[in-house]
Amino acid sequence: MAIKIRKQDALDYHAQDRPGKIEVVPTKATKSQRDLALAYSPGVAEPCLEIAKHPEDVYKYTAKGNLVAVISNGTAVLGLGDIGPEASKPVMEGKGILFKIFAGIDVFDIELNCRDIDDFVHVVKALEPTFGGVNLEDIKAPDCFEIEQRLKKEMRIPVMHDDQHGTAIITAAGLINAAELVGKKLEDLQIVVSGAGASAISCVKLFLQIGVKRENIVMCDSKGVVRADRNDLDKYKREFATTRPFYTLQEALQGADMFLGLSKANILKPEWLLTMAAKPIVFALANPDPEIAYDVAVATRSDIIMATGRSDYPNQVNNVLGFPFIFRGALDVRATEINDAMKLAAVYAIAELARKPVPEIVNIAYNQPHITFGPHYFIPKPLDPRLLTTVAPAVAKAAIQSGVARHHISDWEAYENELRRRMGNDENIMRVLVNKAKQDPQRVIFAEADNYNVLKAAQIVMDEGIAKPILLGDKNRIAQIIAENGLDLGDTPIIDPLSPETAEQCRRYGDIFFDKRKRRGYNYLEAHKRVRERNYFGMLMLHEGEADALISGLTRKYESVLRPALEIIGTAEAGKKVSGMYMMLTKQGPIFMADTTVIQNPTTEELVDIALFAADAVRRFDIEPRIAMLSYSNFGSSNDPEPTKVRKAVEILKANHPHLCVDGEIQANVAFNKEILAENYPFSELVSGAPNILIFPNLAAGNIAYKLMQAIGGAEAVGPIVLGMKKSVHVLQLGSSVREIVNMTTIAVVDAQDKKRQRP
Repeated sequence: MAIKIRKQDALDYHAQDRPGKIEVVPTKATKSQRDLALAYSPGVAEPCLEIAKHPEDVYKYTAKGNLVAVISNGTAVLGLGDIGPEASKPVMEGKGILFKIFAGIDVFDIELNCRDIDDFVHVVKALEPTFGGVNLEDIKAPDCFEIEQRLKKEMRIPVMHDDQHGTAIITAAGLINAAELVGKKLEDLQIVVSGAGASAISCVKLFLQIGVKRENIVMCDSKGVVRADRNDLDKYKREFATTRPFYTLQEALQGADMFLGLSKANILKPEWLLTMAAKPIVFALANPDPEIAYDVAVATRSDIIMATGRSDYPNQVNNVLGFPFIFRGALDVRATEINDAMKLAAVYAIAELARKPVPEIVNIAYNQPHITFGPHYFIPKPLDPRLLTTVAPAVAKAAIQSGVARHHISDWEAYENELRRRMGNDENIMRVLVNKAKQDPQRVIFAEADNYNVLKAAQIVMDEGIAKPILLGDKNRIAQIIAENGLDLGDTPIIDPLSPETAEQCRRYGDIFFDKRKRRGYNYLEAHKRVRERNYFGMLMLHEGEADALISGLTRKYESVLRPALEIIGTAEAGKKVSGMYMMLTKQGPIFMADTTVIQNPTTEELVDIALFAADAVRRFDIEPRIAMLSYSNFGSSNDPEPTKVRKAVEILKANHPHLCVDGEIQANVAFNKEILAENYPFSELVSGAPNILIFPNLAAGNIAYKLMQAIGGAEAVGPIVLGMKKSVHVLQLGSSVREIVNMTTIAVVDAQDKKRQRP
């Protein structure tokens, strides 16, 4: 389903805390007077003098080589039109975020109060010393054509208008694969294009370069077919005017092999689709609603091969598949331009990637067991981490081969490794998990629904299709909070265990609970009284299959959630204890920390279980576990009881699970310092890479560590993730924010999905 964005949520997102979405962060130490002297006066003089002597050294001593300008005058903002430069700024900041998260590229967004083409070109050209590249954005046609052409001629850095070329590159890659799937040659395709703006014209130009014949293309604008006998065409449309006997889109579509839509919603009628050739290729790319709805199209033609611009249908044509990686490759070889050879290299790299076996992390992200090349997957998924290491090198190689690169790369394997290192190893884990959750949303009980943060989080996960909320609490109080805060939870179920409406349900649950616990300290009346408490009521819903996951703990102590979970749901393995793990989202990637919430002073055997539970959970995120068993000593430097139990746990793990990467006992700082390990403990398995799972010798150490990382280290905490439960039960931190509740709900949904698959 499409993500539902509410007006106030979007405004709050941009306004809260620091206004906007970006900030400038120093990349060098700035804490001491010496640091400042090096950063500015007098130290800054040295790189200045070197650059004055050798201008290319600007790439060596400054951020120019990783800095792109996203520039617009706001005259053609997607879906909003001519809204002006100030109003376009949120879009440009957003484009900068995409550059950063997908390719590690820094961006300054620049909004120009400038409608004259000469003035626009003059301003942008004057910025050349600052930037490694320029991404033009949301400039109206035909101005955008001339602006880009002139800047490419007059500047010695890469310039690309993404609205034109980004869509064209992804569409051309999709067309190559779609044509292969239907068994038709590109040179034989009869193509009808709805739309004659910047994107459409750029798409058609690129189609010609991959083998489509000009005479086989018919372009339509709002007035009908772009014909040679029309006198209202600009020079850009006239280049693709036809003399064929078509006047309307309906006429042109008869017998056509492909429809490319870059126009407006619902312009392609189902009855017109029926007149197209066998196995028609339809790229309906209008946003948010395509030229023909996906469901309507596939119901009309069972032989259709279809792509849209939407994420909730197969084969999304999304510019994010291209522009971050095209600029990445161009910047890394200091290209003087982005030429046709580089764009074609991106086209073929993207097309080829879709034909390769899909890594498990992509299957996980889209919650599909085995994504394979075919009608429902011929364009790579936006969350495929291979895009960076596939498209950027292809573009860089093309730049070198076409003679526009000022820096040459010889070791391509090392370059790909550097790309992976630069982006970290988190694989955008929360985005992956959200995507996985949305593929199969589960019924999640919110046991503390008479709280604004919980209700707001429930609305968000409902809107985004992450989960199907079930609210427990006083109906009147919940309705009051919803009304006072303008929330909208639609027909989400609200259940009050204390109301007369649930009397029969409570009686049934009381009998079930008494039967489970009658020899464990509960008499009949106590059992029936206890099930009216929300956590017990919710656990029994979960036990009876009336829900799939439960979230609680925002306003209650940890044990008030865990106790009913253990009494009713139970552990996944008999004789094993549950434990708690936090996922800490850091700039270096996710770090998983256990036990942080449950077992106060674990025994050696319990440390082994904690490590194995954590490793299993991390594997479900498609991350290979690397475990450091922490202590205050290193490899036998102390024989005190605590390091000794950790050492013994490591011995057991190595003996019984030889393929698991685990080592210790080890101090936390040493575990992450490759140089110290290599010099002093070269035998350690952690020499080859830093750990991603930290197992603590006791609860105090783990709890203190994750809270320090969160409060001082700037890491985002997701958890606690309860390990070892039979069903998906998770506990919130006291006072969790809305974002933290949403993250925890996402984890709960993914956990419920996995537990359902594992159930016999």
